[in-house]
Amino acid sequence: MKNIVILGGSYAGVSTAHRILKQATNTTPFKITLISPNTDFYWNIASPRGIIPGQIEDDKLFQPISAGFDQYPAGQFEFVVGYAESLDVDAKKVRVSNNIILDYDLLILATGTNDREGMPFKGVGSTQATKDALHGFQAKVAKAETIVVCGAGVTGVEVAGELAFEYGQTKKIILLGSGSTVLEGSPASVSKISTNSLEKLNVDIRLQTKMTSSIQKPDGRLELVLSSGERLSTDLTIPTFGLVPNTSYVPEKFLNTQGYVVVDEYLKVKNAKSVWAIGDVCDTEYSQFLSCDRQSTYVAKAISSILSDAKIPPPYQPFTSKFMGFQIGKTSGTGHFGWFRIPSFVVVYLRKTLFVERLLTTVNGSQF
Repeated sequence: MKNIVILGGSYAGVSTAHRILKQATNTTPFKITLISPNTDFYWNIASPRGIIPGQIEDDKLFQPISAGFDQYPAGQFEFVVGYAESLDVDAKKVRVSNNIILDYDLLILATGTNDREGMPFKGVGSTQATKDALHGFQAKVAKAETIVVCGAGVTGVEVAGELAFEYGQTKKIILLGSGSTVLEGSPASVSKISTNSLEKLNVDIRLQTKMTSSIQKPDGRLELVLSSGERLSTDLTIPTFGLVPNTSYVPEKFLNTQGYVVVDEYLKVKNAKSVWAIGDVCDTEYSQFLSCDRQSTYVAKAISSILSDAKIPPPYQPFTSKFMGFQIGKTSGTGHFGWFRIPSFVVVYLRKTLFVERLLTTVNGSQF
């Protein structure tokens, strides 16, 4: 019996577990243990719209993880609610919260990232904590008259666009960006379309501007001190930058200077036997859904090959060009692959629901 432990209950971990369970038939007997601090899978792809009251119901953002694996034979899968505290690759042991120590033969690190400021664009510690944070944030959005979004990257543009689509005529939406353009580093045409779309929604874009500090006022509002020296009063500030990898349990020698897990061309953790890392937590390519899905597919195939004593797949081929598509409100959007711009109508059509219909099929594995 091979013990396969997967750390992380977001897309990377859940999809890989389902793929192995479906692919590894007529192989060495195995058991998968999936560890997550969350009881539910959180479809955070839709969170920029989910922070707006009344837009997306909870059951389209959250679904129980455990129930999605009831279809598999008893004893082949176990779901443990907890988080990894330490990893010993020599002894092949993982210490999990609640004094649980798990032995593994094969280990997959899929613990992802968190938002530096604790925003509900990612899970915030547990499913209930994430729901509470999301609901609390929705209430703040509803009440606020002025909202400042700090960071003009993809998340910032999506959040500002969603807010302005809903409230552009009734609330003041301000987007701060430290660069000379929105989405700095993207093709000029993508930046231009994004800027024009945001301005049509009445977003006040302020470039080459950062928030340096904030002061809580007696009336409950915040006074932001900007890098320009200007002071800006707001009811709500939304930081959309600064992801932090969830690798506190990983020995430092396996991490790069930013805290991401270093992997080789097979997505195996360098200098750690029988350990893989996939998704946002690893250092191999841009953190985005498509890359995560490709990495999950690759590692599931590699592990299925090991279980059946077959030849392992050739090295993983990461994207060398950045690929992304994003919405700006419900009727506009853009994206690019490398320096090729994806037509706006294609992005809007593909992302009109923010893929919430794929939540259930992801959790129950029917799409894999």
